[in-house]
Amino acid sequence: MPVLDPRTLIAMAGVMSLLMALVLGLMRRSYPSSIRGLGMWALAPLLWVISTVLFSARGAIPDLLGIVAANSLLLMGAMCQLAGTRRFLGHPVAWGRWAVLLAIAVATMTVLTIPYPHYPLRVGVFTVVVACVYGSLLVFLLRRGDQSFPIRLVEAVLVLHMLVLAGRLYTLSTGQGGTDLMDRNPIQTLYVSAYVLTTLMLPLGNILMATDRLRAELEHLATHDPLLPVLNRRAFLQACERELSRAKRNGLAPALILIDLDHFKAVNDTHGHQHGDAVLRHVVARLQTVLRSTDVLARYGGEEFALLLPETALADAQTLSQRLHTSLAQGHPLDCHVSMGATAWRGGADGLDAMLSRADAALYRAKAAGRNQTCTD
Repeated sequence: MPVLDPRTLIAMAGVMSLLMALVLGLMRRSYPSSIRGLGMWALAPLLWVISTVLFSARGAIPDLLGIVAANSLLLMGAMCQLAGTRRFLGHPVAWGRWAVLLAIAVATMTVLTIPYPHYPLRVGVFTVVVACVYGSLLVFLLRRGDQSFPIRLVEAVLVLHMLVLAGRLYTLSTGQGGTDLMDRNPIQTLYVSAYVLTTLMLPLGNILMATDRLRAELEHLATHDPLLPVLNRRAFLQACERELSRAKRNGLAPALILIDLDHFKAVNDTHGHQHGDAVLRHVVARLQTVLRSTDVLARYGGEEFALLLPETALADAQTLSQRLHTSLAQGHPLDCHVSMGATAWRGGADGLDAMLSRADAALYRAKAAGRNQTCTD
């Protein structure tokens, strides 16, 4: 059975890098702009493709291209991996120091290739610089402590690659590193195989990270109001059903409050819808200063909000509503009054529809009684 030589393995890496560059490039065009870093992630395997072409042509092209440029493109691809991941996770990229490191590496490899050829030293310099880039990426990810599978996969690939780089430095220091990248020996085959695996698995990890982020964003859009940082009606009703199921098991009754902004149509008609949106955002911000972390606030429709209070008696819900009224009356230019209708689960066969009906009736009584108050049922 024939053994794959380094040149064949490098060609395989080029094909896989090209496929990954195409996939990431298409993702960049079709994914929302909120998912950052895809451009850098797509550029990394593209640089690796060009690098593999230069590596494969070694001997037929000048060493400045087949060695220096090829290795430089590998380094730039690794740096694009680092930059793309930092951008994806919302962190800036320190381009200055990496540009300086790249310039030093390129200059050193050029000297050790043309005027003073020295294969072990040149490979050692390249290996150290790559280790610095991937080591920085690994430390960055580990410090974040993210437990998601895509990031754990990238971390595992980086750890394995760092071990291979450490082994390569050891073989270079003991004179076992060979005399040329294309030597057919186990050490070179192992190193190039690790390079092939890295060029496949890192972009694959990028794809999984971006897909996971897209899924999370779609789930957020499906459950949250597009204007306000609260749940939408559908997600709120699902939360209520879950809480009622829990209440039937433990007997701890939840409370429900419907909240309606008083005279909100007049606000829109007088000041415009942008001002009305600002009022809605202000109201949500004021309400959230009072609510507990377990309370669930949602936009129920238009200027109406719904509030689920787990394990809360009706008297406690009424007390909370008074605190909400107080919070909304803080003398801010966007302050407005609200009417509220509150009810609590009565146990047994009492269901969500009945609770919503009672809260709605209490809300209308509050409006009929002069607004800016809470009624209960």
